[in-house]
Amino acid sequence: MTIVEDIQAMREIIQDWKHRNSSIGFVPTMGFLHEGHASLIRKARKQNDKVVVSIFVNPTQFGPNEDFENYPRNMENDTQQCDKEEVDLIFAPCTKEMYPDPTYAFVDINQLGNSLCGATRPGHFRGVCTVVNKLFNIVMPDRAYFGEKDAQQLVIIQQMVHDLSIPVQIVPCPIVREKDGLAMSSRNSTLSPQERTAARVLSKSLELANNLMMQGETSASVIRSQMKEKIQLEPLATVEYIEIVDAQTLTPLENVKGDVLIALAVKIGNTRLIDNYRTHLEAI
Repeated sequence: MTIVEDIQAMREIIQDWKHRNSSIGFVPTMGFLHEGHASLIRKARKQNDKVVVSIFVNPTQFGPNEDFENYPRNMENDTQQCDKEEVDLIFAPCTKEMYPDPTYAFVDINQLGNSLCGATRPGHFRGVCTVVNKLFNIVMPDRAYFGEKDAQQLVIIQQMVHDLSIPVQIVPCPIVREKDGLAMSSRNSTLSPQERTAARVLSKSLELANNLMMQGETSASVIRSQMKEKIQLEPLATVEYIEIVDAQTLTPLENVKGDVLIALAVKIGNTRLIDNYRTHLEAI
């Protein structure tokens, strides 16, 4: 396995692979890899000749009061995980390599980035779109793998690829959960034991929403209200948002029907966690 830190060296390797007609699967990450990342890598390994994993904590998607400096990092463990999953190359650039000073050009997206996480994190998805676009230009993958846990991010990346005619296939991958239902996240490592127990309320509230829909409840406001009540019973939890939207357009729904995405962001102590549930419901 090769570790590369500069763009020019990456391009030379990628060009060599392209000349050999090797297909390239790409898994972009911010490091601190866990089983959720490993599931993406395994899928990429099955579908491609070469697999590239990027490890880069992207500063442009963090707001001024967010946890960029404290975001968990462990390059030694990440390298071991990638080696175990038979990754061919890790791209691990520094910030200056990705964002020369000054940087004037950014990639933004309208509408899809204004709700859900974008409503409370202005500029977040501009940072996401910019770094993913840059990584696509550097790695030039045939396929790129994204987890469905970051549902809004996935929709935005799919739209960006479509709108900018980027020649890469976006491959969505299912949420990977702990045995108690908590969606795997690098941020889970920052939870205290008490907070870790409290964090189960996210998946339990989504389970409640699913049960309500299975029982015939169609009002989005009723489902949101009951989810919020359940979460507020947990003293360590603070709801940032609970939204029920069209899974394709992220437009809020009054009644649950069609492709439905229930997404939420909750702070457990000082740690912000997200989760979601997607389903298809026929109109009654």
